Amino acid sequence: MNHARHSEGAFETVIETAMLTNGAVSEPAAGFDRERAIFPGAVLDFIRNTQPKEWGALEALHGDKTGEQILTDLTKWMDREGSLATLRHGFKCYGKTLRVAFFKAAHGLNPELEARYAANRVGITRQLHFSKASEKSLDVALSVNGIPIASIELKNPLTGQNVNDAMRQYRVDRDPREPIFEFKRRMLVHFAVDTDVVFMTTRLAGSATHFLPFNRGNEGGAGNPPDRDGRSYRTTYLWEETLQRDSLMDLLARFIHFQVEEKRDDEGRKVKKETLVFPRFHQLDAVRALVKQVQREGVGHNYLVEHSAGSGKSNTIGWLTHRLASLHDAKNEKVFDSVIVVTDRVVLDKQLQDTIYQFEHKHGVVQKIDESSLQLAEALESAVPIIITTLQKFPFVSRQLSKLSEKRGEVDGGVLKTRRCAVIVDEAHSSQGGETATDLKEVLGGRGLREEAAKYVAENDEEAIEELYRSMAKRGRLANLSFFAFTATPKHKTLAIFGRDGKATHRYTMRQAIEEGFILDVLKNYTTYATYFRLLKACEDDPNVERKKAARALARFIRLHPHNIAQKTEVMVEHFHAATQHKIGGRAKAMVITGSRLEAVRYKQSFDRYIREKGYAIKTLVAFSGAVADDKLEDVTYTEEGMNLGIREKELPEVFATQEYQVLLVAEKYQTGFDQPLLHTMYVDRRLAGIQAVQTLSRLNRIHPLKEDTFVLDFVNDRDEIREAFKVYFEGAEIGEEVDPARMYQIKGELDSEGVYEAGDVERFCAVYFKPKQRQSPNDHQLMNAALDPVVSRFKAMQQSSPLEAELWRGKMVAFGSLYGFLSQIIPYQDSDLERLYVFFRHLGSKLPRRDAGPSYQFDDEVRLEYYRLQKISEGSITLSEGQANRLDGPSEVGTGVLREEAVSLSRLIDVVNDRFGTDFNQADQLFFDQIVEAAISDNALRQAAAVNPGDKFELVFKNLLEALFVERMDQNEEIFARFMNDKSFQKVVTEWLSSEAYRKLRKPGL
Repeated sequence: MNHARHSEGAFETVIETAMLTNGAVSEPAAGFDRERAIFPGAVLDFIRNTQPKEWGALEALHGDKTGEQILTDLTKWMDREGSLATLRHGFKCYGKTLRVAFFKAAHGLNPELEARYAANRVGITRQLHFSKASEKSLDVALSVNGIPIASIELKNPLTGQNVNDAMRQYRVDRDPREPIFEFKRRMLVHFAVDTDVVFMTTRLAGSATHFLPFNRGNEGGAGNPPDRDGRSYRTTYLWEETLQRDSLMDLLARFIHFQVEEKRDDEGRKVKKETLVFPRFHQLDAVRALVKQVQREGVGHNYLVEHSAGSGKSNTIGWLTHRLASLHDAKNEKVFDSVIVVTDRVVLDKQLQDTIYQFEHKHGVVQKIDESSLQLAEALESAVPIIITTLQKFPFVSRQLSKLSEKRGEVDGGVLKTRRCAVIVDEAHSSQGGETATDLKEVLGGRGLREEAAKYVAENDEEAIEELYRSMAKRGRLANLSFFAFTATPKHKTLAIFGRDGKATHRYTMRQAIEEGFILDVLKNYTTYATYFRLLKACEDDPNVERKKAARALARFIRLHPHNIAQKTEVMVEHFHAATQHKIGGRAKAMVITGSRLEAVRYKQSFDRYIREKGYAIKTLVAFSGAVADDKLEDVTYTEEGMNLGIREKELPEVFATQEYQVLLVAEKYQTGFDQPLLHTMYVDRRLAGIQAVQTLSRLNRIHPLKEDTFVLDFVNDRDEIREAFKVYFEGAEIGEEVDPARMYQIKGELDSEGVYEAGDVERFCAVYFKPKQRQSPNDHQLMNAALDPVVSRFKAMQQSSPLEAELWRGKMVAFGSLYGFLSQIIPYQDSDLERLYVFFRHLGSKLPRRDAGPSYQFDDEVRLEYYRLQKISEGSITLSEGQANRLDGPSEVGTGVLREEAVSLSRLIDVVNDRFGTDFNQADQLFFDQIVEAAISDNALRQAAAVNPGDKFELVFKNLLEALFVERMDQNEEIFARFMNDKSFQKVVTEWLSSEAYRKLRKPGL
């Protein structure tokens, strides 16, 4: 009895009982035709009962052989077209189209379709003997109207087997040549299941069968959570939800599809690979959750999908797009007139068209806007169901709408009819900034936006300008638009505008993607180097210089110094030759992240020279924009195409993918959106922080069948800072400290009080800017400039009398614009003065004279490098699993501070740099720690921190300063310095002790 309760048979019974309760029917194994690989009786019963007219016509031709003829034609059709296409679109039998399934209509207006859908028979069969040659059986088989579509192999850990045994059974014991298993022809998906996890595959290929996880995720990672009531398996969702009758029919109708990818093989030839795509759990869950939410909430809301790289985002967008385009509400009315996909990815448009054609079986549902803004305007006017375009086309659409209206002789041109649109934004953080995004809202807001403006005018008892209120209204949420934003790395602004309660609407985390094997952990092998050097003044005089600018010039001097570049080149090339080149079956590639375009040029030259001298079989490419002037050779410039011997910019990714090239050196290019699975190693020689660090290093995370790991060698960045950047997105980002709207009014008050502009200046400018279109004239540009000119003159006067105050004012102006541009998308402001000032500042900013940059320094002749050492300081994994910090704080005021430049002697500045980075110094004295404390308490920022913070918060501030103080005094006691920098436990003890000592002294009365 105990054995029976713990057996796989008991597991099967649980699944069968649940499915029979939820709409399935028992399909007896005895009714299976092993040669045809169908249940003939179920097929014929369905056709006879749902299509009596067609059956009667065929029966008149074939008599009692009708059923046999139908089965013969059906199996031939499925062998040629596949079972999925046959289930969706039917098959031909003697000129008659017969359907073997009917799917739920998008609306409930046709009772006949509803009745046909209700007639579908989802069958469950236990222990299905499928082979003509043996008596092997499947634990569970699912069929639709007699067509087998899914198999399940069950393993019960209580009997000593688990999901790995189920996958092994599919690979070893299931012959893919059997009729029931042949790719596309019968079964579409196979599940390996135990009580804890589920895996699936859509193609059996012997030992090469590739399984994907189909799990819900557990606390941000892989696997499944335990049942909340403690009464069921972790995998119950599979048969109670996913494979439930209506869900299964929905999967067949709107999700499962074929995907054809064109790739290059090892010889560079283009080959096509066909894949049957079954959604992973998070994809299915995201689409269905969003659809349900839209049906509940209606139009006019925002949604954020935070799905990691490796999530299959293109397919998720495709499925969601199709669902939204055909979505109807409870009243059977269409929810959206059009779905607009905003993306810059070329691959998405063809994939969307191909996928949706499989669902709809008709062309014209999807239109790609690849010509002009006129093409976009026509698509919007025609309410094309699905439109794919870029954000950049929207600023010009209003003009094109006006032209279309003029052609038709309409008076009220340039305004789209109010249409309800779903806008799907691919990579939200990169495409939803600035005025272009509000141009999209203005176009799609249509006449409803004009009506909203008219309401503003009526409610405000002033001589209002309707165009001003339209400008205000388009910044906030519009009742006819729903936004669906997709990103792997949301910024604070993205979370605030598109998220709910500071979180994404749906998540698939970086941690889960790594644990499920869809991306690699790029922090697993992370090596850092430090550069130690000593500079000497080489000129006779000792000129005064501005500290900040001179420090930047000295940093540039050392970064571009031939010895620095040569040493790092040797480290990188030798590492690539010895450790990377043989990876991924000898096809591994590397990327070098440089700090500037000129550095990229220098490194390209240095790499090629060193590789040539060594005779290594390595070839490089370089990527940077524009032309770069050589500061050592007059009239010499470099371009990407020239340095790559004629390879054009658009060709570079494809050329780099070939076996001819191994290393790509980049400057501000290919650090986002570059997908190359053969990329194994990254050499980093530029400062990275926050989202940029995550996006750049994540270029390595793409998987490849032969790719087992990745490697990062970093010359610049601190491991702890990289860890903090990744922690934000590892288990999903959350919004942190919010922006205080009151701060915007405070900044406005400070700007008003300086007298640079007057209320009359703003009124004059806005009176022209917000003129109705019918009253606009060519003279308006002149009038707007005339309104700005007095303000520019006052600013110039301030700049001459007090340059610092002028820059502070400019910084506050920029800060006001940033805060208003952000907050106006979240808070429905009714304050027209803010909108006027925002527009006024936006145009004033471009007319204000640029800040006097002051002297620029080139120290090539005044400074020489006396000492240089490159040293490995750490290697190994950067772990992210402990104590996640995943909060994103809101934007601060951008540009409100201006550093006061201090004039110091060049020799003293070089001493400071030497103190901070050199190693060839005198022995430290006995008072080393006391000197550190004394130096710390003399710092003004630290004094302020001590005055307003408790001890634990003060320690966070002190810690940032302490490392700098140690570096400055590293020559005084190398042993203590080295231990402090490399021994984390020693560093922790010393930091706590020195922090408490400094805090005590700073809080002492009278200090």
